[in-house]
Amino acid sequence: MDKAPEAFRTISEVAEELDVPQHVLRFWETRFGQIKPMKRGGGRRFYRPSDVDLLKGIRALLYGEGYTIRGVQRILREEGIQHVASIGRGETAARKRDARDLELDGVPAPGRALQAPRIKSQAPPLGLAPFARTGDPDAPPPPPRMTDSQIQSLRLALAELGAARKLLGSDDQGD
Repeated sequence: MDKAPEAFRTISEVAEELDVPQHVLRFWETRFGQIKPMKRGGGRRFYRPSDVDLLKGIRALLYGEGYTIRGVQRILREEGIQHVASIGRGETAARKRDARDLELDGVPAPGRALQAPRIKSQAPPLGLAPFARTGDPDAPPPPPRMTDSQIQSLRLALAELGAARKLLGSDDQGD
C-alpha cells in the first residue's frame, strides 16, 4: 500500500527510496545537523516529506555530483536547506564543483601546490623498508592504498551501476 505524499516515512522506507543503507542515513544525521527526523518511543525515526527532500538533495550532491561531506555542509551553510531540498525534488540543478570544493578536499589551487617532501638519503630503497612487506622477497608489492576521493568515485559508480541494473530489471533474474 502506497502512502500519501505528505505521510511520514520510516527509516527503512526512506533508505529504500534513496537506495542507501539505513546506517548511511543515521551517519548523515551526525554530519548534517539539518536532518532532524521525529523520534518516537524506542528511538524509532519518522521522516517528514521535507526531511526526505533534503536527504534526496544530499544524496544527489554526494553521489551524483561527487561532493564531499564538507562540500555539502558548505552548500547547506551558504545556500540553505531549501536550496538542497529543491535539488532533491529536481527543481534546481546542483552547481558543479569549483576550486573551493577541491580545496576542501585537500587539493591546492593551481599554482599553490606544495613541493613534495624529499626522501632522506638514509631511507631504505622502496620495498625494502621493514614495514613494506615481509615473507617472500619475490612477492609483488602490495597495491597502493586508494584515496578517499577514489573510494568515493567507486562508490558513486557502484550506485549508478546498481540503479542501472534496477532499471534494466536484472535484479529479479538471480544473476
